[in-house]
Amino acid sequence: MNIPYGPILVVEDVPHILELLAVTLRFKGYPVVTAKNGEEALEMIAKEKPALVITDILMPRMDGFALMHSLRNNPKTGHIPVVFLSATYITPEDRDFALKLGAVRFLEKPVDTPEFLLTVAEILTQGPPAIPPPMSKDDFYRGYLDRLENKLHHKSQQITRTERLLETLPEEQKPAFESILKEARGHRTEIQEELSDLHKILSQVSDTK
Repeated sequence: MNIPYGPILVVEDVPHILELLAVTLRFKGYPVVTAKNGEEALEMIAKEKPALVITDILMPRMDGFALMHSLRNNPKTGHIPVVFLSATYITPEDRDFALKLGAVRFLEKPVDTPEFLLTVAEILTQGPPAIPPPMSKDDFYRGYLDRLENKLHHKSQQITRTERLLETLPEEQKPAFESILKEARGHRTEIQEELSDLHKILSQVSDTK
């Protein structure tokens, strides 16, 4: 499999999903490198110069939105096509924000393997569609804040509904929903941390004006 410039970089913080995506691509002959979050991804991109970045959105230590904004505002990386994968940010507004940031494709999890491989092959052989100009910092922060607040609201609603449901379920049905609740609480914590970091950044930006 001939790939221009470099390998495919897969960015995902959930180990079994990262392994699944990497193995799927390698099985088809693609060279693959991996990272667990946006910070690791930037280091890997500087070193490997990937032909394509495939990244989750909800991740600790720089999520996919922040990674994308950083790539598009750097002349050395602004051309790299990026595919978003997400099970959390899946509303039309999320998709619209991702595409305005410069994502060339947006796929929902769980990933449909044939669709995933077809998307990768199209981008690498036919070239990505035109990438929009980099989003300004103000537009990015406003859109990013809106996406995070919206996601926190929906995640909190999901947690409340799951907690209420657990009170009424028979014991043998509880473990599955307890697992869902644990995952949702973990996502909520990550979103709250991202919001806190973003508010600090916005405060610093305001102080410099």
